[in-house]
Amino acid sequence: MVDIPKEGFIKLTVPDAAVTGSDRAALIRKGNALFNAGSIEQAKRIYVTTRYGDGLSRVGDHYLDNDKPLEALQMYWIAPAPDKVEKLVEQFAHVVQSWIGGEETPKD
Repeated sequence: MVDIPKEGFIKLTVPDAAVTGSDRAALIRKGNALFNAGSIEQAKRIYVTTRYGDGLSRVGDHYLDNDKPLEALQMYWIAPAPDKVEKLVEQFAHVVQSWIGGEETPKD
C-alpha cells in the first residue's frame, strides 16, 4: 500500500510576495523576456513571485506541450486558470476510469 502524503503529491502553495507597483512590472517584463528566450524555469520563478497569472498560464501551456501535465496543473492552479484546471482534471479522471474499467482514454 502506498502512503499518500496528507498535502498530496503536488505542492500548490504560493510564496507571500511583497512585490508591488513598478518593481512588479519590471520583474514581469524580465520574466517575459526570459520566457521568450526559452528560460522557462527562470521565468516561472519570477511569475510565481509576482503572482502573474498570464505568465503562469503560459508556463503551464509549455509544460503541457512538453508532456508534463502535473506540472501544468500546478501552474494553472496557481495562476488561477479554472478552465484549464477543469480540462486537465477531466483528462486525469478519464485515465483513472480507463485503469479501473479498461476503457479507452480519449486523446483530447
